[in-house]
Amino acid sequence: MFVYADNAATTKMSKAAINAMMPAFEEYYANPSSLHSTGQAAAEKLFNARQSIAQNLNAEAREIYFTSGGSEADNQAILTAAILGKRKGKTHIVSTAFEHHAVLHTLKKLEKEGFEITLLDVHENGILTADEVQDAIRENTCLVTIMFANNEIGTIQPISEIGTVCKEKGVLFHTDAVQAAGHIKIDVKKMNIDMLSLSAHKFHGPKGAGALYCRKGILLQNLIEGGAQERGKRAGTENLPAILGMAQAFDDACRDIDKNAEYLTALRNRLIDGLSKIPHSVLNGDKNNRLPGNVNMCFEGIEGESLLLLLDMKGIQASSGSACTSGSLDPSHVLLAIGLPHEVAHGSLRLSLSEENTMDEVEYIISTVPEIVEYLRNMSPVWEALTKGEIEHVI
Repeated sequence: MFVYADNAATTKMSKAAINAMMPAFEEYYANPSSLHSTGQAAAEKLFNARQSIAQNLNAEAREIYFTSGGSEADNQAILTAAILGKRKGKTHIVSTAFEHHAVLHTLKKLEKEGFEITLLDVHENGILTADEVQDAIRENTCLVTIMFANNEIGTIQPISEIGTVCKEKGVLFHTDAVQAAGHIKIDVKKMNIDMLSLSAHKFHGPKGAGALYCRKGILLQNLIEGGAQERGKRAGTENLPAILGMAQAFDDACRDIDKNAEYLTALRNRLIDGLSKIPHSVLNGDKNNRLPGNVNMCFEGIEGESLLLLLDMKGIQASSGSACTSGSLDPSHVLLAIGLPHEVAHGSLRLSLSEENTMDEVEYIISTVPEIVEYLRNMSPVWEALTKGEIEHVI
């Protein structure tokens, strides 16, 4: 059996998204900035896509800026807040220790430029509170940037409460919603979100397409200079095929969000219950307040890389964390942030499901993982020392 369980890294494109892209290759192929009729037909399609994405976020079309993906959107949002804040003498930014590296690396860059960064610790369950954010905000804070849902352990933050705190304090609030968009209902107005990042390939759209919501009244700063595309805020001819595919995929995901969440939650809970029976294993993050399709486990005494390779041989494709860092031998910064020791964090497994997965596939995972874990433990000198009592179990 073949099981694709790495949807947090990327999803398979939907047929609807592919079909939505085809006219942009064959009929609406002109530059949307061109004044002739073919260009204006492309411009109309571009506007319709912008309006569709905006409606699904309860935003206005003019508040949506198309990007190459979530990383670019994160960078533009954070650097915008930093530049605007610095003009007012505000050079303090609040975030968390387990953000995606697109956020953390941008903050590290700003730190070198004189900004002060506060990275809040998250609790063992992978969640922080709005009160903790409020306590971290200072008079010179220009931005709070906190991810909507974690890309590795799937925990969901209290975004509405955090947004309310930021609004009361007069501080810009950005959320990296790359993992949440299309899977959790988002209302940027009700949640008091000032800027939000999303990426198409996380909800069955194409790679290389994303969007940044930026509330009207915020002077968005350019990352890319050149033409006047995206109202002068993101130069370069728009990738109309990818944008149309993204808009279609996002519309489909938002339309079916309740149905998909109910289905995936059932699969997720069965997977958690099954894998939790493995001795000396632990679920990472809150059991319930997490993305519907996310399961992240650690198994003591093994290495995650070996587990992934053997699972792949059995037809199960998964990951040990973020795809952006899966080539690294270092343990996940997310797992370290929630308090796991290095030796346990090394034995992590992330299984991320989509609505295309089935209960039969989940049962196959449940029957396969314990066999591989036992096999690896029988080869592990660390496990031998644990079973002999030479070192103590952590899990």
